[in-house]
Amino acid sequence: MEPRTRPGRAVPVPAAAHRALGKRKSPAGQAWEGRGNGPRRAAGARLGSARLGSARLVRHGPGTMKPRGYRFLLLLLFIQKAVTALEKKNIISKLGDNATLSCIYNEKKPLQLKNLRVYWQIADDSYQEKCSVVHALISGQDDNSNQCIHFKDRTQLFWDRLENGDFSLLLLNVSQSDRHTYKCIVQEKTELPKVIHQAEVVLSLAVSYSQPILSGPIRNSDSTGEEVTFYCRSGNGYPKPNVYWINKVNNSLLSPSKTDIITHDDGTFSVFSTLKVKAASNMQIECSIENEMLQENLSANYTQQKKVSGSGTESDGNPEKKGRGAQAAGIIGIVSVIGLLTGLICCLWRRRSSNLASYKDVQQREDQGELSSPA
Repeated sequence: MEPRTRPGRAVPVPAAAHRALGKRKSPAGQAWEGRGNGPRRAAGARLGSARLGSARLVRHGPGTMKPRGYRFLLLLLFIQKAVTALEKKNIISKLGDNATLSCIYNEKKPLQLKNLRVYWQIADDSYQEKCSVVHALISGQDDNSNQCIHFKDRTQLFWDRLENGDFSLLLLNVSQSDRHTYKCIVQEKTELPKVIHQAEVVLSLAVSYSQPILSGPIRNSDSTGEEVTFYCRSGNGYPKPNVYWINKVNNSLLSPSKTDIITHDDGTFSVFSTLKVKAASNMQIECSIENEMLQENLSANYTQQKKVSGSGTESDGNPEKKGRGAQAAGIIGIVSVIGLLTGLICCLWRRRSSNLASYKDVQQREDQGELSSPA
C-alpha cells in the first residue's frame, strides 16, 4: 500500500526506488510530474537531485516536487556572482605620462596580505599568449617572474594602500602600445582560493595637438568678391582631431575645401586644412583644432581690415609680420643716422684740412719776407 503524504511534507525515498535508479534514466535536475503518490515518482525526484547530496524533496502543489538543496545552490551562485561583480572604468592618459589603473575592494574587513593573490592581466584573451601577466602580488610579495617584458620595471602597486583594499596599479611612461583593457583579479586564500574582487580598466591615450598655424592672403583693396585661400595646420596629436573654420564676423561655421590627416610612425596625427572663400572688405577667420578626448580646443585667428587710404593694400593682423616691418624700419633708421654722421665728419675734416693749408702758405710768405729784407 502506497504511503500517504500531505502537501509540504518530505517524502522519504524507499530502498526499492533507489534500486530502480540504476535502470531508469532521466535528465539531472528535472522535476517529475504526474498524478497520484508512490515510490516511483519519489524515485524520479530523487534522480533529479542526485548531485545535491542528501537533499530532501518538497511537494509544491499537486504532482510537482523540487529539491531544497537545488534552491540553496542557486542562492549560493547568486551570492558568489554578486560578490565578484565586475567593476569597469575608463581612464585617459597622455602619451609619456603615468597612468593609475584603479582596483579598489570596498568591503570593510581586515585583509591579510599573506592570504591574498592579486593579478593584473590584459583582458583580451587573444593577447594572453603574448602577455599573460602585467603584475602579480602573491602572499604579500611582488612576483613578476612571469611578467611581460613590455611591462618590466614599469609597474608598481601602492604598498601603503594594500591592506585597505586598494590594489590599483601605477603604469609608468605610457606608450601607444599600452592601449588595452586591463583586468584586476583579487583572490583570498581560504580552504580553496576564492575570488573576492574583479575590476576592468580601459586605458585610452590622448596627445595634445600643437598650436595651429593659420595663413592667408594679403589682399588689395579692389579684391572684394575674389576667391581667397586660407591654410591651417597642426600636428603630433592623438586621436584624430575635429577641424572647424569659423567666420568671426557672425560666428558662422564655414565648410573647408579640403582636410588631410597624416599618420606618423609613432601613431600620432597631423592635420592640414584648406578654406576657400570670397574676399570681403572685413574678414575675420578662425581655425579651431579640437581634441575631443582631452576636451581641448586650440585656435588661430586671421584678421584683415581695409585701410582708409593709402597704398591700396590692407593691414594684416599677423603680429609676426608687423614685427618684421618694425624691425626693417628700425634698421633703415639706424643706417640713415650713420650716413648723416659720416657726411658731417667728412665735411668737418675737409674744412680743417683747408684751414691748415692756408696757414702754411702765410707762414711761408712771412719766412721769405724776412730773408729778403735788408739788414
